[in-house]
Order: sequence, then structure tokens, then C-alpha cells
Amino acid sequence: MATQTDTTKKSMSSGAKALIATTGGIGLGISIICAAFVAPAFRRICLPYVPATAEQIKNVLHFLPRNGNQVRLLDIGSGDGRIVIATAQQGIKCSHGVELNPWLVWYSRFAALKCGVYPNTRFFCKDLWRFNLKPYDYLVIFGVEQMMDQLENKLILEAPHSKVIACRFPLPNLKPVKSIDAGVNTVWFYNLSENNTSSSRQI
Repeated sequence: MATQTDTTKKSMSSGAKALIATTGGIGLGISIICAAFVAPAFRRICLPYVPATAEQIKNVLHFLPRNGNQVRLLDIGSGDGRIVIATAQQGIKCSHGVELNPWLVWYSRFAALKCGVYPNTRFFCKDLWRFNLKPYDYLVIFGVEQMMDQLENKLILEAPHSKVIACRFPLPNLKPVKSIDAGVNTVWFYNLSENNTSSSRQI
């Protein structure tokens, strides 16, 4: 015959198991989510997620056409999708983003749907260094200093006739057509087709 003490022990044992399972499940879920944000940091060149400010978005839009029916745009390292969404709202009918973090890609798709521009946007969960830039007329990049030289080479090789809008850091060896603002809000505009005629450096 089970005593009250035995029943209490079994109850405590079941409760402890449930608590351990719940805690473990939460920990695993957090680890999976965090892994998508932490993993890129182990790459040789990491493009961190730093959301664009309202001023930076305004400066990017300054260099884009108002009616972009025939324009194809790519935001390289699109983060939460705010640049892609803003350009689609301005009239770019083919506004794409490439981002390594799958959670940010899904968030971007949801945000585009919520903002009513989902049909004109696409978000690719891919490594930017393996993504083909050739189809695009405009390329937007919020870069970090250590990646700009390598990115410049990729741009010249894959998108020699495109226009580039660089934010935070300029392309190191190409001459911009124009730049606006100052500090972290500085935006540089490049026309690669013009630079190609004057640039003869070996890549």
C-alpha cells in the first residue's frame, strides 16, 4: 500500500521532470534562434545586422527613380527588409534583398506583406558572396570597412553596368558620381559603367 510520502515523492518527481523538459525546450529554442544571428560572426568577413536609420533610408531613396517599372534593385545584406520595402513603396517594381539570416528573411517577407508591397519584393536567404549580382540595375550596400575592397571586385566583375548606392563606407578605389550627408548617414552613388572606362586595375 502506497504511503502519503511515496505519493508526494512521485508527484515531485513528475513535476521535476516536467520542469526540466520545459526548461530544456526553451533553452533549445533560444539556441536555435540565436544561432542564426551568431553563426555569421564566424565567417571571415561578417556583415552585421545594423538597421538603417530613417535618414539613411531617405538618402538612399534620393538616388533612385520615382517610377521604377523597369528597374531591378538588390539590397545586399537586407537585414529586416526596410530598404527593400521603402524602395518598393517609392515605385521600384522589382526590389530584392539577399540576407544570410533566415529569421530576418522571414521577418522581411512578413513586413513586406504588412506594408502592401509583397508582390514587388523578394528576399533570398543566401550568402551574398555566392549571389549573382548581374541581373540588377541598382545595388544598395550597408557595408563594413573590411569587406568593401572584396565587394568592389565582385561588383566590377558581376555588375559592370549597374549603379551602386553605398552607405556608411565608400568603395575604396572607385570614384563616386555624388555623395550626400555626412558621418554615418553619408551615402555614395557610383555608376560602374562610367568607372569601367577609367579603371584599369587588375582584379
